[in-house]
Amino acid sequence: MPRRILPACTDYRIGAIGAGFIMRDVQLVAYRNAGFNVAAIASRNPERAREAAQLRGIPLAYASIDKLISDPAIEIFDLAVPPPHQLAVVRRIIELGAKPLGILAQKPLGMDLAEAREIVSLCRDAGITLAVNQNMRFDQSIQAAKTLLDSGALGEPVLATIEMRAVPHWKPWAGERGRLTLLIMSIHHLDCFRFLFGDPASVYVSARRDPRTKFPHEDGICLYILEYANGFRASAWDDVWTGPGAAGASPNTYIKWRVEGTTGVAEGTIGWPRYPNRQPSTIRYMTERRPGVWIAPQWNEVWFPDAFEGPMAALMDAIAARTEPRNGGAENLGTMELVEACYQSIREHKPISLHP
Repeated sequence: MPRRILPACTDYRIGAIGAGFIMRDVQLVAYRNAGFNVAAIASRNPERAREAAQLRGIPLAYASIDKLISDPAIEIFDLAVPPPHQLAVVRRIIELGAKPLGILAQKPLGMDLAEAREIVSLCRDAGITLAVNQNMRFDQSIQAAKTLLDSGALGEPVLATIEMRAVPHWKPWAGERGRLTLLIMSIHHLDCFRFLFGDPASVYVSARRDPRTKFPHEDGICLYILEYANGFRASAWDDVWTGPGAAGASPNTYIKWRVEGTTGVAEGTIGWPRYPNRQPSTIRYMTERRPGVWIAPQWNEVWFPDAFEGPMAALMDAIAARTEPRNGGAENLGTMELVEACYQSIREHKPISLHP
C-alpha cells in the first residue's frame, strides 16, 4: 500500500503564483506539512497575496506577479492561476528571462490541447522542467490501486469504473468557452485511467447540459467509455447534477471506483466530496490468493490537502535526477488529447480514435 516518500531534496525555493483557495488552503498547507520551502507568493490581487503569506508563514509577498518572476532566488514556480491565464504566465516567465529549474502548472494545462502544447513547447525550449498538478492520481486510494495493479495481484484488468455524484462550485472562467465538466472535473478521472491502465485506443462520450448551470456549455452530465486495444474497458459517470438543490446541499454526494481483474477485484471511494471534513479515501480488495477475504488498509491522510504534496515532490525528484517527472508536461499531453477527443465525440456522436 502507498507510503509517504518525500523527495531527497526538499529545500528548493518555491515561488507561489496565485493566492486563491487551491493555493492558500490546499497546496500551501500540504507544502508546510511536507517541509517544502515556499519562499515567496504573488497574485493578481496583491492584498490576497499578503493575506495568504501572513496566514501560511511565507516570508515575501510581492506586489505583482512580474516582481516574483524577476526574483532570481526562486527555483520553482508553482502556478495556481485560472486556466485561461496559465499560458500567459508561462510566456511572461520566458519573456522576463527567468531561469527556474521547474514549473508546476495546474490542470487543465490550458483551456484546450493547443494551449497545452504551447506551454510544453515553451518550457522545453527554455530548459525548464515542467510538471502538471494532476493531483487525483496522487490520492491515497488511487496510489494503492496502482500498487495492486503493478504487483499483479488483480491479474489482467478486465473492467474499471468511476462513478461521481457531486456538485462542483464552478468558477466564472468556466463559462468562457462552453467547456465544463470534461475539462474541469472529468479530467481527473480520465487522467487516473491513463495513470492506472495507459492510453486507450478510442473514447465515446454521451453528455447533456447541467440544468443548474446557467451559462452556455456542451458538457454537463457526462458518461464515457474508454476502449483499449486488448479488450479492456474503463467507464465513468460524472453526474454534476445529482438532483435538485443548492450546490453543496445535494444528498449523498460521492466518488466510487472499482477495478475488476482476472484474479482479483479492488474497489474504493474518494473522500473529496466531504471536504472540508477530513474523510480519507478508501480501498478494499480481494484476490484468488485469499478468496472470500476482503483486505482493507486504512490511512489518516486525505486527498485535500495531503495528496497535493505529491505533484510537487515528483517535480523536485525529477529536477534532482535530471529526468522527466512522472507527472511531466509532455506526459500530460496524453490526458489533454483524451479530453479533446471527448469533446469531438460529443460533437460527432461517435467513438473517436486516439491513435489511428
